[in-house]
Amino acid sequence: MTRRSAVAQRTAGAPGRRRVAVVGAALADCGRVEAATPYALHAQAARRALADSGLGREAVDGLASAGLGILAPAEVAEYLGLRPTWVDSTSVGGATWEVMAAHAADAIAAGHANAVLLVYGSTARADIRAGRRTGDLSFGARGPLQFEVPYGHTLVAKYAMAARRHMHQYGTTLEQLASVAVQARANAAHNPEAMFRDPITVDDVLSGPMIADPFTKLHCCIRSDGGAAVLLAAEEYVRDCRTGPVWILGTGEHVSHTTMSEWADFTVSPAAVSGRLAFGRAGLRPDEMDLAEIYDAFTYMTLLTLEDLGFCGKGEGGAFVERGRLTLGGELPVNTDGGGLSAQHPGMRGLFLLVEAVRQLRGEAGEGRQVRRADGGLPRLAVASGTGGWFCSSGTVVLGRD
Repeated sequence: MTRRSAVAQRTAGAPGRRRVAVVGAALADCGRVEAATPYALHAQAARRALADSGLGREAVDGLASAGLGILAPAEVAEYLGLRPTWVDSTSVGGATWEVMAAHAADAIAAGHANAVLLVYGSTARADIRAGRRTGDLSFGARGPLQFEVPYGHTLVAKYAMAARRHMHQYGTTLEQLASVAVQARANAAHNPEAMFRDPITVDDVLSGPMIADPFTKLHCCIRSDGGAAVLLAAEEYVRDCRTGPVWILGTGEHVSHTTMSEWADFTVSPAAVSGRLAFGRAGLRPDEMDLAEIYDAFTYMTLLTLEDLGFCGKGEGGAFVERGRLTLGGELPVNTDGGGLSAQHPGMRGLFLLVEAVRQLRGEAGEGRQVRRADGGLPRLAVASGTGGWFCSSGTVVLGRD
């Protein structure tokens, strides 16, 4: 069976269920955006995604949005001039958008919606500069977190502690973690939309200011403004679209914990479950993927998610990320836009993973950044995996084109 026919067969779906495709994907202005509100970035991304699809606003009958407003997504729908009959406001941190994509795909396949817009916008960087918020994001001190907040255990400290456990248990080195940041920056160098493009070295990462041991500054994601939108639609809409479809082949979601004391193993992320479900439902293996877009608020997230998605064995992530394997010309290009470590990170970045995966599969990434298969052809299969909280949640989406 050829790769083309294999993808077509896997998108055929069960009797009575429609195939679902990403038909529009776009970014709002990103990086340093001083003169825009989060609502404006939502609107900009939504308009660009609709223009990318070629469909009109009247086609959209579903909306998925989180992170803005008291009545999300009602407030965003009103601002965009939409009156959806299907909505989702699931909020599980950075994994939100992969989880929402799974929900939207199921709704469209079942006939509960026809075209669902996923949209996000944030002025996280500009808000700090203007004094509208602090640099430390507070999750409150009620519920389970009341047992951790008194000890000053910040979000970055939780990731750092988990990274130290992996280093202790499997011998993962600081140099290996640093190489993730170096390769993300190498990919960003080819992305004109990336916020930071100058090359860095492992020594640059290791010698930076300490944020939370073992993470120095370059182990941590950047802070930016920006927005993104993705439009999912039923198969019968594809013929009216401007670009070729990128099919949703399989999805998975999983919530692991919120309190660190309830995390059974700091070296296993919820992607171990969401990835298994997504690949299983797609009928595909990790080694069939042409590229991977992985949430990377910290270098350890990339390494651990690669293990848990099945690209390498448990404890082998350190060796796997070495020798340029994650770069655009590597064996498994990862975060081809530069990721949250170098391109942009305006908060819940999971939607940006989907946009980049779609661009790569369509062959729209641009000169120097477009991933190619060994035979010179465009990639056909990709996986996007988002992580939320402190490895609390995960959503994984497998995508493919005919």
